[in-house]
Amino acid sequence: MNIAQLKSYLLESNRWQKVLFGLPVIALVGMLWLDHSGVPVELGQTVYRPDMPRGACQPDLLSGDTGETYGEETENGINYNVRTPKNYDASIAHPLLLVFSAAGANRAKTEKMTGFTLPATRSGFIVAYADHPELSPSTTVELGTIPHSMAKKWCIDEKQVYVTGHSDGGTSAMALAFMTGTRHVPTAIAPSAAGVTYEDLRDRKCPEPLPVMIMHSSKDRLFPGYGQQTAGWWAACNKCEPIPDTIGNGCVAYSGCANGVKTVYCEGDKPHAQWPEQRSDAIIDFFLHHHTSM
Repeated sequence: MNIAQLKSYLLESNRWQKVLFGLPVIALVGMLWLDHSGVPVELGQTVYRPDMPRGACQPDLLSGDTGETYGEETENGINYNVRTPKNYDASIAHPLLLVFSAAGANRAKTEKMTGFTLPATRSGFIVAYADHPELSPSTTVELGTIPHSMAKKWCIDEKQVYVTGHSDGGTSAMALAFMTGTRHVPTAIAPSAAGVTYEDLRDRKCPEPLPVMIMHSSKDRLFPGYGQQTAGWWAACNKCEPIPDTIGNGCVAYSGCANGVKTVYCEGDKPHAQWPEQRSDAIIDFFLHHHTSM
């Protein structure tokens, strides 16, 4: 081996050392990117009313942190991030807002896209953003285990679980409410751009009356007309009047629903992939209405 060959070998060897030693760094950066979108998380300070019952949980038995928590994981490896109010009180049972990701998105992107964290934590919710798993009945069941797992670490009222998501995330949110093994999990749902049709639901047994807010776009080319179809099925399941009333902002509401539950369909005009950001506050208000009326 001459000097030129040796120099070439050393340079090549050094290059591979950099690659090999750099891989863990790259992997770490990638993991951090999945958790952190680069946008600072702004948490809200909620108001705990004096009449709120304390003692629902024993804070010394709960390990969940106040504020931002990254990289929680289900038994089969679906990752999710958790956000609490800035002044989180671990002795008070909180409603949970569970947000599922669309295909091609992850928990960080979903948090940034939906903008739920500040208004939801300000309203007293604990929020969980879950990654997008491969869509299937088994992964929907797995997503449905998140509230119970979280209740072991944070003070959460498992009877107050509110679920939303976009596209595949909306499909999972809706499936959670009608699948036999998971329909007990959500207290109310607000799926957006879900890939569920009336044909998918026609032979399903109706769950107990459930507050439902369905969002879909008239310009959704991937799932055209799906929202109107599923809204009709849910209205029938909730035993509402068959003809909805216009309530403005592209929304209609079915009246006379069993147990006073709300059944709402809202139609937008954005492409399928776009989250209806103008509806984020309305979703929280929809869930709050049910929470405060119980």
